[in-house]
Amino acid sequence: MELDTTPTRNTLPFRAADFSNLAEALDYAAQGVTGCNFYTGRGEVYAVVSYARVREEALALARRFKSLELERGARVALVAETHPDFLRFFFACQYAGLVPVPLPIPISFGGHRAYVEQLRGMLVSCGAAVGVASAGFLNFLKEAAAGLEIFVGTPADFEALPAADGPLHPLQSSELAYIQYTSGSTRFPRGVMITQETVMSNLAGIIKHGVQIGPEDRCVSWLPFYHDMGFVGLVLVPVTAQLSVDYLGTRDFAMRPRQWLSLLSRTRATISFGPPFGYELVERCLRPEEAHKYDLSAWRVAGVGAEMIRPEPLRRFAELLAPSGFDARAFLACYGMAECSLAISFASLNQGLQVDSIDADHLAKYEEARPVPDGGRGQDLSPRVRDFVICGKPLPDFEVEIRDEQGRPLGERRSGVIYLRGPSVMSGYFGEPEITRQTLSEDGWLNTGDVGYRLGDSLVITGRKKDLIIINGRNIWPQDLEYLAEQQPEVRTGDALAFSAPGPNGEETTVMVVQCREKDPARQASLVSRLKQRVRSELGIDCYVELVPLHTLPRTSSGKLSRSKARQNFIETHDWDAPSVVAGDS
Repeated sequence: MELDTTPTRNTLPFRAADFSNLAEALDYAAQGVTGCNFYTGRGEVYAVVSYARVREEALALARRFKSLELERGARVALVAETHPDFLRFFFACQYAGLVPVPLPIPISFGGHRAYVEQLRGMLVSCGAAVGVASAGFLNFLKEAAAGLEIFVGTPADFEALPAADGPLHPLQSSELAYIQYTSGSTRFPRGVMITQETVMSNLAGIIKHGVQIGPEDRCVSWLPFYHDMGFVGLVLVPVTAQLSVDYLGTRDFAMRPRQWLSLLSRTRATISFGPPFGYELVERCLRPEEAHKYDLSAWRVAGVGAEMIRPEPLRRFAELLAPSGFDARAFLACYGMAECSLAISFASLNQGLQVDSIDADHLAKYEEARPVPDGGRGQDLSPRVRDFVICGKPLPDFEVEIRDEQGRPLGERRSGVIYLRGPSVMSGYFGEPEITRQTLSEDGWLNTGDVGYRLGDSLVITGRKKDLIIINGRNIWPQDLEYLAEQQPEVRTGDALAFSAPGPNGEETTVMVVQCREKDPARQASLVSRLKQRVRSELGIDCYVELVPLHTLPRTSSGKLSRSKARQNFIETHDWDAPSVVAGDS
């Protein structure tokens, strides 16, 4: 039987994250009737778990952990499948005084060696004493832990341990709540240290200010439990706000994207978040005549974040789903990162996507976002226009500065690196003191590595500092190149990555790698020629274009395309004497 889906879903007096730690938050939520439903890819419920049951089983597991006589704060690595076991073990760590470390699952089948190496790197860097994985992932974890002093087992192995007597001492406000690994989009993942008071501050900001959650809300999520948006936003927020939530596995969503809409429709959920590619995936697979089958009229917050937000695909999503009752004003752009627990800024609720249209060439040359009125488009002398989605105001406890290369604060519409300070900022990277010093100043300012500008009180994000391509002194954003590729009929959104790499003579050269569905060599050559000409005419630079088979562009553990990995692969494998077109079966 499913959990109650009536509009009054929470029987408790609503509390908006006013708890000192996560264990206390679960203690309160467990007094009500809310909890989690877990669904298969075919939309069938396979587990119904109230927060009362999560608490009961977590406390029992905590006593079994206690029998291992681990030191307080010992790290427990959890391969984070979308399954009730993750919640039970995560909160067992909270009650037992242990620090959980969510580990990723592979985003696609295959890549055995790479996945094992990734797990091993994380086990070593966090100094895990215990590792937990389901039977399906246990061999991966055992292989990764070979030679390390780690007790590895399945949930059943830990449930078979004896229960120790004596009181439990949950993690307190100044202690680590968990270690969150970054997605690794620009470097090897780092273990972000988040204390109880740090995450509780961010949860309060999300609940009270960003999404303005109330007791009538309900969530749906397909996001991975090991990524900050899926974990903090759709696991910890519901617990802390006493909300019910319906979960669909990330891989199940990827295979059947329409199940996301089905769950939202069936449960009358009001809140669901996703990166832009999730909305695009639904938009690509849904036929217009199918939209009326769903009822999305209750979906008041359709959050968008985790990567750069392009407005066009989201507008297509809203237009396609209009017959379902979806309101484009539900789109809520946000900006965040694991180093800040999760959320940094939110756009205004019930306003939909707000866009700033700027002169792209002026931005590249002068690092200033000069606005271009909509009427300037299409005229012979009009500038090259770039639309950026406005990510809204920072949460109240954040101080934010946009700084230039010399570290000086910049004024409105001046582009620079985003720095911020506040109670939601991490303590540092676990076991990485030098990287921590480079990223986090002694007085608490975090260098986000993101580039953007202020627009009034709001933030606009333009990209990652490390992704910037500098050619002949000019700043070229890779997103501009990728957008040009995606305008070609053979190329879909997410099929292109651009970066710079050493050329034949050692000079930096602009490179674009494009997944190609076309098998005819003549048509491949035509696509390459058109792309080179378009880049030259639009941006005034030469670009080396390489076509690759489908499903070969590298991604991070959270599913985002990785320019840094693509660049590394290109440098390691490329022969400059080879032709630009690299044919391959799709």
